[in-house]
Amino acid sequence: MTERIVIVGYGMAGCRLAAELHARPGDRKVTVLGAEPHRAYNRIMLSTLLAGKITEPDVELAEVAGHGVDVRTGVPVTGIDRTARELHTGTGELIGYDHLVLATGSRAVVPPLPGLDPLPERVVPFRTLDDCRRILAAARGARSALVLGGGLLGLEAARGLAARGLDVTVVHPTGWLMERQLDPAAGAVLAGTLAGLGVRTELAVPAAGVVADTDGVRLDLADGRRLDADLLVLSCGVRPDTALAAAAGLTVERGVLVDDRMRTGDRRISAIGDCAQHDGTLTGLVAPAWAQARVVADVLTGGDPLARYRPRPVVTRLKAAGIDLAAMGDAAGEPVPADGPVEELTFADPARGTYARLRIRDQRLTGAILLGDNPTVGTVVQLFDRGARVPADRRSLLLGRAVGTVPASPAASPALMPDAATVCQCNDVSKGALVACWRSGARTVDELSTATRAGTGCGGCRDALAGIADWLAEADPVATGADRPAAAEPVPAR
Repeated sequence: MTERIVIVGYGMAGCRLAAELHARPGDRKVTVLGAEPHRAYNRIMLSTLLAGKITEPDVELAEVAGHGVDVRTGVPVTGIDRTARELHTGTGELIGYDHLVLATGSRAVVPPLPGLDPLPERVVPFRTLDDCRRILAAARGARSALVLGGGLLGLEAARGLAARGLDVTVVHPTGWLMERQLDPAAGAVLAGTLAGLGVRTELAVPAAGVVADTDGVRLDLADGRRLDADLLVLSCGVRPDTALAAAAGLTVERGVLVDDRMRTGDRRISAIGDCAQHDGTLTGLVAPAWAQARVVADVLTGGDPLARYRPRPVVTRLKAAGIDLAAMGDAAGEPVPADGPVEELTFADPARGTYARLRIRDQRLTGAILLGDNPTVGTVVQLFDRGARVPADRRSLLLGRAVGTVPASPAASPALMPDAATVCQCNDVSKGALVACWRSGARTVDELSTATRAGTGCGGCRDALAGIADWLAEADPVATGADRPAAAEPVPAR
């Protein structure tokens, strides 16, 4: 009997799960229901779309519709009947399931400020493709914009609008930007970098209210000041969309509670992505969502019935034009008390927009912040991700060079990278997997990306992917017909 698997949500998590199920053998019918009227799209790339660097087709994700997967967009699910194992939709349909996967994502938080209920036309949250379209429409002919919220998405929106020539001001209630990922010193350097790119910041001042009309929008601040602009973008965080699960009687705290197999208390229902709460934690990032999709696909298809989701260390990247930031681990806060000393290394050059902070315990990185031009960022990410021992000369990691020597980079050539090194954090693609795909016939960056999915998430690894492709083209030229790197080139370290 054909198993009926229904996925509610056609975002990055739901789309990936459909692809994972399609790639596995077996007799099943997969139905995907998306409330938004669009094809699945890469939400991470919306800020790049906002900046005008790409167009809408560039953010669309590859689909598997028509191959045992029935994708229905513009079909919101209004209720779950767990006894009958049926879904009620906004179009009046009843859709049965043998297993249901909730991938409902999250919604933008609209702060409870006077003047925001209902939302004025010139005030737009930054979360969905439709939001992006509204922001772009309001930006046409606009000269200035305000962004409420100085987190990752808010700064990406601000940089995108500034790239379009708008005068942009970010208003943030905390004393420094990206306080969840950065310490105050890094936040100050980042604010200086943004100022040089045309983005002003107003920090440590909450908003008190909004007044909008056809001519513009005014943001009232708690200290009595008023800021005027043509457009106000809201980037005040997101909240997991758990209403459907809660109404169905599933256990919900901040998100839908799931176990290591991503199952809810109802063994016929799983949850993945932003809406899922695993081990007390919400993800909000694409890499964990895609890892969870793999686990669910393995469990449901029998490929690995004992598959477990194991969270990996999270690396936050902000790589907009003129900004290169990597933050990971516990470097932003105070160290957690533990046995053994904690090493703290910092370097700041605000004039050059450079800041580095490393936190080391037991010869391993527990956190790092790297802002600006630092050639060792890839090495630092790898050390953190793999829990490897740091080199004896800490300065080579902190400054990108050892004092009195030429620039030091442990992986200056892809040949020196171990095969286990993770190149694409979003899709967990190693250097060894890329080399194997090259040897199987994937000869360009696009072909490597298609074969492994590397570079299809945040896009932050595209430069590294191109570097590996260039190295392979030189070490293993197609014209020679060789199936391994030339003898003159060191073989990949293992």
